[in-house]
Parts: sequence; C-alpha cells; structure tokens
Amino acid sequence: MQILFQTRNANLAEDFKDITSEKLKSLLRFNVPLDRVEVEITHEQNPKLGKQSHKVVLTSKGSGPLVRAEAMDFNDLAAFDLAVKSFELQLRKIHEKSKKDRKSTRLNSSH
Repeated sequence: MQILFQTRNANLAEDFKDITSEKLKSLLRFNVPLDRVEVEITHEQNPKLGKQSHKVVLTSKGSGPLVRAEAMDFNDLAAFDLAVKSFELQLRKIHEKSKKDRKSTRLNSSH
C-alpha cells in the first residue's frame, strides 16, 4: 500500500508520517485491497475554530472500494486518530460483508 501525504497551510511533526504509516498499514489485516491511501492535512487559519483547526482527510484509491474518512480536532494526531477510527469501521464493514458473501456462495454451491 502506498501512502501519500498532502499538506495545506500545515507543518507536520517529524514523527507524524511514521506514526500514520504504521497505523494505516495495520489496516491491511482486513484483506480489503487498498492500492493507495491519501492523507490530506489542513490547518485552518481562522482563530474561531480553535479546537477544530486541524483537519485530516483519508481517501483510498485503487482497485478496491472507495473509502473516505474526515475528522477535525485540536492537533494533527488527534484528528488523524478520529479519521482512522472511521476509516477502520468502514473497512471492517466491507470485510464482514465479503465474508458473509463468501459463506453464502459456498452454501449455495454445495446443493
């Protein structure tokens, strides 16, 4: 899986890419084909947004299903954690659905 980072008005911490890559690679356990995941980090300049000034958008591209998650929080890592939870939930649903489909086709073919 290829991981691409895009930033807008943002300076990332040195270890952000390492942490995010590790967490995204752990999602491969769902056996959902993800060729590429784009991580877009945006910092809002508006001071009224304060606690939600950091926005992270995760988008999968490639041969598998399109999965997209978005979150806002007080820093990049917190926003990323929220987005990964949503991303993981979507992947889990796809994985469970494919398991159910495989099970039903096995039962139908045994008749």
